[in-house]
Amino acid sequence: MRRRIIREKVVQALYAHEISHDPVEHVIEHVLVGLEENKESHHFAKKLVIEAIKHRAEIDKVIQGKVANWDFERIAVLDRVILRMAICELKYFKEIPPKVSMNEAIELAKLFSTEKSGQFVNGILD
Repeated sequence: MRRRIIREKVVQALYAHEISHDPVEHVIEHVLVGLEENKESHHFAKKLVIEAIKHRAEIDKVIQGKVANWDFERIAVLDRVILRMAICELKYFKEIPPKVSMNEAIELAKLFSTEKSGQFVNGILD
C-alpha cells in the first residue's frame, strides 16, 4: 500500500484525536479501518499515530520555536496535525529519508488544508 494513503489515514486519526480527545486506541480502531489487510501498512500507521501523540508536547515546542511571532493556537488544526506527523517522522523514524517526510507533509497540507498551507508547512519543516 502506498505510504501517501497511509499518511492520509494517519492525518485523519490525529485530527480525530485532536478534536474528540477519544483514547488513542479508539481512534486507531475506527480511523485506520482498511489498513488491517496489510500488516506492514497498519503497523506503520499505528506506530506513527501513537508516537506523534506520545511526543506531542515535545513536537509542539519545536513548532512553537519556528513560529515565535505567531500564536500557536491560531495555526490551522490540520496544519498542526500534519506538522506533528512530519516532525515525528523526522525525529523518530530514521529509516524514512527526511526529504520524503517533508514532501509528503507539504502535499498533504495542500490536499487537506488551506491554500497557503503547503508553503506554511514547507517553511516550518525547512
